Amino acid sequence: MPEMPEVAGLAAYLTERLTGRTVAAVHVPGIQALKTFDPPPQALVGRIVDRVDRYGKWLDILTRAGQDRDDDDDSDSEESTLSLVVHLARAGWLRWQEKAPATVPRSPKSPIAVRVVLDDGSAFDLTEAGTRKRLAVHVVRRAGEVPLVASLGPDPLSDEFTPAVLGELLGRRRAQLKGVLRDQSIIAGIGNAYSDEILHAAGMSPFAPTTSLTPEEVSDLHATMQAVLAEALAAAAGKPAAELKDAKRAGMRVHGRAGHECPVCGDVVREVSFADSSLQYCATCQTGGKVLADRRMSRLLR
Repeated sequence: MPEMPEVAGLAAYLTERLTGRTVAAVHVPGIQALKTFDPPPQALVGRIVDRVDRYGKWLDILTRAGQDRDDDDDSDSEESTLSLVVHLARAGWLRWQEKAPATVPRSPKSPIAVRVVLDDGSAFDLTEAGTRKRLAVHVVRRAGEVPLVASLGPDPLSDEFTPAVLGELLGRRRAQLKGVLRDQSIIAGIGNAYSDEILHAAGMSPFAPTTSLTPEEVSDLHATMQAVLAEALAAAAGKPAAELKDAKRAGMRVHGRAGHECPVCGDVVREVSFADSSLQYCATCQTGGKVLADRRMSRLLR
């Protein structure tokens, strides 16, 4: 799943290519991805892309009225800005094309959910692989109209996200540390991969109770979180969309590397599997050498 660094990389990539361009056409072959109906996707046609923002793991492509709009007509004043707000989910991605194909696939087996064509003939596709369709596309007047965007927690790289704020968030209720780091309503932008990486770098168990952390551990976790995410952002910076996934994989130290050596201590990277996901960790670095039981088969070893 694309997480904050990759979505930030996509936002920067799209900013360079979309800003000032006019939307020439919008095609929605994967209607299941469209989560709103008013305004319709076609309302974007003729509008100019103003900028591309990011909220957690969400992309927000903001548009304004085109130059040929009658300035004396304020009938759509509430739509002076329209946003295409996208969550790529687990298997979604954005594919850029310098020249839009002449036809749009209509087959339900096509991975293309949405195609946006620009006035210079370029286009981007929002795609989703696999059968579990979770890609979410919203056309709204502002991103905050999307409930999941409105409910996002603070961005972990914002100036407001201090160690004190992190401590307050962790102390709200007793929960497993990894689950809290992944909860978008608590902290926005961190998912399965970077929570593994942050906890490994911090030397913390994914199942440590949040309320058990000392102030010093909270401060260390905050610093580690910012360092890991900043490094990932730097790795994504300037990369075209097609290279961002590989850049992410190349930077992983434990996530997705079960069975490999831990780059810090040389122990084997281990895995705990769940119904539809898994986590990776190093027992030597994170759990004092204790191996965590596979959650599909038994309880956590204590």
